[in-house]
Amino acid sequence: MIRFFRRLHNYYYIFTALLTLALFYPLLWFYSRKQSRYPTLNKLRRVCCYISSTASGIFFNVTEQEPVDWSRTYIVCPNHTSNLDILAMCIAVKGNYHFMSKAELANTPFFKIFAKTVDIPVNRESKISSFKAFKKAAENLKQGQTLIIFPEGKIGDEYPPILEEFKSGPFRLAIELKIPILPITSLNTWHILHDSGFKRGSRPGICDIFIHKSIETAHLTINDADLLKDEVYNLINQKFMSADLPNAVTMKSVSVG
Repeated sequence: MIRFFRRLHNYYYIFTALLTLALFYPLLWFYSRKQSRYPTLNKLRRVCCYISSTASGIFFNVTEQEPVDWSRTYIVCPNHTSNLDILAMCIAVKGNYHFMSKAELANTPFFKIFAKTVDIPVNRESKISSFKAFKKAAENLKQGQTLIIFPEGKIGDEYPPILEEFKSGPFRLAIELKIPILPITSLNTWHILHDSGFKRGSRPGICDIFIHKSIETAHLTINDADLLKDEVYNLINQKFMSADLPNAVTMKSVSVG
């Protein structure tokens, strides 16, 4: 019976997401036509995420280890256990940003308009596609657009989830461009909606998002990329493993950053 209601909630969540997208689509389409309009497109994306999640009873509690200077450009590295992580990043990250995401999202209704404009789709099985994607990301970063990239590159099959091995690309790019890394731990989105939700459904609740202190890279060389990767992995893994899941869906004060 519980699984039935969780699956029912997941369909309702998808419905609210598609309905919100349909209502905002004329504005999204207009602001996706020119790169100069992308900052406004991102603001609209944040609004869509907030409305669709709130309508489904899903909220985001964002905590910063220390105040983040959102006027700076970052490479944001979150863990990835749920499709809700994308919404969480849209709400938690301020300023102009773009995602590097899997190419399949370019074929889904909710993400298509973003994947084919402001974001960078990449086929991670193709070295050529990855090379082009990181080249484009470097260009965007130089223009002051924060990059959000999930360094695991996938949502793992394990349940409960574990932190998968990180790819080196984001950390090499951060060192090459001397851009700080901003680690973010999504503590319990998987408890509310794991992966796409089609297998285990979803439920209302509060997603706790923790933004770690940024890590400067100006003093690092490319030979330090693996050390930087390990440092970020350990930070996120330690925080993720400390999550207090029994409190993940209890009511408490909520902030959206």
